[in-house]
Amino acid sequence: MTLRINSEAPNFTAQTTQGDINFHDWLGDSWGVLFSHPKDFTPVCTTELGYMAGLEPEFAKRNCKIIGLSIDPVENHANWATDIEETQGHSVKYPMIGDTDLNVAKLYNMLPEDEEAGDGRTAMTNATVRSVFIIGPDKKIKLMMTYPMTTGRNFDEILRVLDSMQLTAQHKVATPVNWRHGEDVIITPAVSDDEANDLFPGYTTIKPYLRTTKQPS
Repeated sequence: MTLRINSEAPNFTAQTTQGDINFHDWLGDSWGVLFSHPKDFTPVCTTELGYMAGLEPEFAKRNCKIIGLSIDPVENHANWATDIEETQGHSVKYPMIGDTDLNVAKLYNMLPEDEEAGDGRTAMTNATVRSVFIIGPDKKIKLMMTYPMTTGRNFDEILRVLDSMQLTAQHKVATPVNWRHGEDVIITPAVSDDEANDLFPGYTTIKPYLRTTKQPS
């Protein structure tokens, strides 16, 4: 199955560091961030997991749950979490999936269907398991990003995108380049000028197709 924006996020059951979960049930009515790692005890991923642990309260404020994934077994994750806290200064409190059978990696198109599981897998053979998915309360995929193993992910950007998506899901606006929470936004083209006058009094017309307004509260 090819996944695209607004595809339903594939459901699955899996072992995690916090017990077995059914993914859709675990999400409930929350937003979710699923981010994956090719193997435990890898240097770039260690920094990423620690940084996300520090950001978790910010995601919680936005009704967004975090869940990690690695191809290694759950027992390894517990030992890795100790290293993460020691080196990054944050304790990993969100669940981490042990995807030893590659089920989730395949469901989310991170590995080919014919890829074989086994103890011989390395970070290089799992190199494409470096994705981030943001999933909405409707269980639809809202964002997909895949990074190379040598480039640490920017989770401040993921938080920024989440702010944008939650805002634009509630109001008839879009966010411009490099937008940050609290900055001006763009009125969507589907909104007529008359409707814009009602919804966004005092808005600014830069071009007929480019109208800006204060961020709705």
